[in-house]
Amino acid sequence: MTPFAPQQRPLMTVDVFTATPYKGNPVAVVLDAEGLDDAQMQAFARWTNLSETTFVLPPSAAGRAQGADYRVRIFTPAAEMPFAGHPTLGTCHAWLQHGGQPQVQGRVVQECAKGLITIARSNDGLAFATPYTQALPLPANLHHIYEALGITNAQVMDAAYMDNGPHWLCLLLDSPDTVLSLAPDLARLKALGHKVGVTALYDEEDATPLIGRACREAEAFATGLRTALPPSAQLEVRAFSTTGVEDPVTGSLNGSLAQWLIAQDHIQAPYMANQGACVGRDGWVSITQDAQNQVWVGGQTVTCVEGTALL
Repeated sequence: MTPFAPQQRPLMTVDVFTATPYKGNPVAVVLDAEGLDDAQMQAFARWTNLSETTFVLPPSAAGRAQGADYRVRIFTPAAEMPFAGHPTLGTCHAWLQHGGQPQVQGRVVQECAKGLITIARSNDGLAFATPYTQALPLPANLHHIYEALGITNAQVMDAAYMDNGPHWLCLLLDSPDTVLSLAPDLARLKALGHKVGVTALYDEEDATPLIGRACREAEAFATGLRTALPPSAQLEVRAFSTTGVEDPVTGSLNGSLAQWLIAQDHIQAPYMANQGACVGRDGWVSITQDAQNQVWVGGQTVTCVEGTALL
């Protein structure tokens, strides 16, 4: 048996849900992963220590027959995932920048363990069609999760447990100020074993949250990280993973939130969600819905690192 010989493989690190480098959520993308086995992919993802690292492969025969342009495998430092939102957009960005040519102009079809994901291209960036999402029974330890977040039942306007690949406990809270002021016990949330997403609607008649957003905008201008006013957010979002950290900007969560909140008439598409303020990021997620009621999750993407990796 011929020993495996590492080779230089194209690598990009792409920041997702931002047009400003280092203000979104990064993903490392290995653009030619043929020949790598599961253990090698997992070891590299553990080494990058990003929330996700992806590996691009040719589509399977079945995937290609259904229109897939490429296949991707998505790894956290601990395990492989069937689907994740910001890695989907970041991988598509890297594949296109590396010269990928989709079979259908303006649309890219990604094959992953969740199935085929359609990604639309426009002047506003990339957007993925949310995969099949189902509601699950709420966790039995819900009150312990509230305690770990530091919230009361009265502050929770609605709750759902959603599965679109990742499982997200989605909580609609009473105000953006409540969302932004949370100081959760991350170690306890990790021990409880559920990904938790919290959100709240901005009320156009409520000036207090707008002041908070204005302060963030002023800080960005002062540091030179933003050169234009951002769009107004209708939703503030935060995400707490099962790894004991807060996720900067989360595509899968925003997809689940959108499908749930729209179905329950809490909000109508199109809208913009803001995420990442409490971890020094400024992610903007665009939610739209087409005539077939398909929900799309989109945003800007930008290359931050480009080179090769010896794998």
